[in-house]
Amino acid sequence: MGQAVVEDGGRVDEGMLDVDRALLGRVAGGDRAALADLYARHQRPLFSYLLGLCRDRGVAEEVLQDTLLAVWTSAGSFGGRASVQGWLYGVARRQAHNTLRRRALPVANAAVLDLLPSPEPEPEDAALAGVARDELAAAIDRLAAIHREVLVLTFAEGLSYPELARVLDVPLGTIKSRLSNAKRALRAILDHPEATTR
Repeated sequence: MGQAVVEDGGRVDEGMLDVDRALLGRVAGGDRAALADLYARHQRPLFSYLLGLCRDRGVAEEVLQDTLLAVWTSAGSFGGRASVQGWLYGVARRQAHNTLRRRALPVANAAVLDLLPSPEPEPEDAALAGVARDELAAAIDRLAAIHREVLVLTFAEGLSYPELARVLDVPLGTIKSRLSNAKRALRAILDHPEATTR
């Protein structure tokens, strides 16, 4: 009771979804206190996500503030097709990419990474389960930005495949192949930690 099953089999607390939707509705109506409440609820995971994308604490903080401003000005455009959390990640991602593009920081070419072949089935899932948390975090940090992003949004933030497709603005099939490639790249780093990446 109070929980709903989402497409990928995870559980979502419906009460939390309702609170987020109510807050966003109030933000759309110009309620600054509601914006502060929404920010307080999502600040930490959004900042963590942005830090992974931007790779610089100061830039991530700047982008988080830009995200807050964008939420304030575009809350009325929330269509309800995704969760508020998924919509916030989409706003944050667009703000980060705009900032990175302006600063001309290197970002992996998504089209090239998506074309990488996906050989053999994925034994990575079982192998990754046995890796120590610190070792895993260090390995994820060495991944290309596009692979870090999909892994963080999937496993750390719990977004479903359809939400990922909306946040990353790619087809569902691309999400699956991108996640598969990311897990394979992570497994390679864990198997050969001395190898250089990126």
